Amino acid sequence: MGAVSEQQPRSRRKRMTGKERREQLLQIGRELFAERGFDGTSVEEIAARAGVSKPVVYEHFGGKEGVYAVVVDREMQTLLNMVGESLTADTPRGQIENAAMALLRYVEECSQGFRILARDSHAASGTGSFASLISDIATQVEHILAEEFKARGYDPKMAPMYAQSLVGMVALTGQWWLEVRRPKREVVAAHLVNLAWNGLSNLEARPVLETLRRGRAGE
Repeated sequence: MGAVSEQQPRSRRKRMTGKERREQLLQIGRELFAERGFDGTSVEEIAARAGVSKPVVYEHFGGKEGVYAVVVDREMQTLLNMVGESLTADTPRGQIENAAMALLRYVEECSQGFRILARDSHAASGTGSFASLISDIATQVEHILAEEFKARGYDPKMAPMYAQSLVGMVALTGQWWLEVRRPKREVVAAHLVNLAWNGLSNLEARPVLETLRRGRAGE
């Protein structure tokens, strides 16, 4: 009887669908942009990590600018949604607390995304800068302050400016906290709201710089 030849089965790697490949490239791009920024990342690196050739990246996104634009847009929407969904408390202070917690939760749970956004989004993203994102978030909370201002006899037209200040304070603190990771998120939020809320509760109706006040008094 002749020897039976056995053919070893080939190990085949499952071919990704177009959607799966696109998501893989986005995840790899997200990691690289968080590590090195837009200018420090190349199409070659994205392709190498994905185990594909450069033309595959160009086919899906037209270049690293396309990858970056989608990554930034997704991160912005994630953050805006988290803040928007947090504004459900019954009291104005509770809403501000929830908004601060939502922003810090994004920093903690989506660190790569926050690093990308906080670098001041590159013009290639087409979705604006980190400052414009902060402005979008502030727009979501300014109505809370406007109502409080009106109830307390302050000028509600100033509410947008105060909203920008409050959200900017939390965002900049978040950049610092991203690196140190202490104290805990709840403690950071509590101190931020303490500063903001107790400051708001003692607002002057018509604030004037002390140096100007002294100058007027001496006239």
